[in-house]
Amino acid sequence: MRTVIIPVDFSETSLNAARYAAGMLSGNPGTRVILYSMFENGDEADTTSDYLKSLQAELTGKGLLEVEYIKEQGDDLIECLSRLAYQKTATLVVMGITGRSGIAQVLIGSNTLKMVDRNICPVMVVPPYASFNGIKNVAFASDFKHKVYANSILFIKTILEMFKPALHIVNVDSDHYVSLTEDYQQGRAELQDIFSDYNPEFYFISWYSFEDAITQFAGDKQIDCIITEPRYHSFWEGIVKGAHTKKLVYQSTIPVIAVHE
Repeated sequence: MRTVIIPVDFSETSLNAARYAAGMLSGNPGTRVILYSMFENGDEADTTSDYLKSLQAELTGKGLLEVEYIKEQGDDLIECLSRLAYQKTATLVVMGITGRSGIAQVLIGSNTLKMVDRNICPVMVVPPYASFNGIKNVAFASDFKHKVYANSILFIKTILEMFKPALHIVNVDSDHYVSLTEDYQQGRAELQDIFSDYNPEFYFISWYSFEDAITQFAGDKQIDCIITEPRYHSFWEGIVKGAHTKKLVYQSTIPVIAVHE
C-alpha cells in the first residue's frame, strides 16, 4: 500500500497541489491519500474538519480510491508533518510552493523546501497553477559521481511502473567535452543496468548553470516532472541563492520530486 500525504492550509497553493495529486493518482489501486491540516487554536478544530471533509469529497469525486484526513493542533508544521510521514511510512509528500514575495507566501508554500531538507521521504513540489496532464516523460537528474541510493531507485521505479513514461537520465557538467570520462562512462553503465527494463535515454549537457540547462532540457523534451536527489547540491543549495533555480522551482509549470536517501 502506497501512502501519499498532502498537507493543506486551504490556500490556493495547497489546494492546487492536492488537485494535481488527485489527477496523478486517480484510479491507482493500492494508494492511500492522507489530507493533513494543522490548526493553532482549539476553536478552529470544527472549521478545519469541515474544510477537510469538503476536500475529501472533492478528491474522491476526481477518482481517488482511498482518501482520509488528519487534523492536528500545533504550531510547527514541519516537525508534525515529518513525524506523520515517518509514522505512516509515507511513499510521497505532495506540497505546493508560492512566490518569494511576502504577499504570496502562505504556510504550506513557505515550508515546502524545509520539508525537502528533512529528507524523511520523497517530496513532490507542485508549482503554482500546475495542472495534471499526464506523466509521459520523466527526467532524472543524476550527478553520475555517486551511487544512486536504493530508496531512490525504488521510488523512481514506482513512478515508472505507475505511469509508464519515457525515462530521460540527464547530467549537467561544464566539463563535458566531446567524449565522456571513464567515471561518467562507468556511471552510465551502472544506471543503464539499474533501469534496463525502462529503456532509459542518456544526456550529458555541457553547461555552467544546472538550473538553466534543466529548464531548457525540460522544455525541449516536454518533460512532465523532474526527479532529483537533494544531495545534488548545485540544485538544492541554489534554491535561495540562484535566480535560475528560483525560476525553475517557483515559476516552472513542471513539478520537481526530491527523492530521499
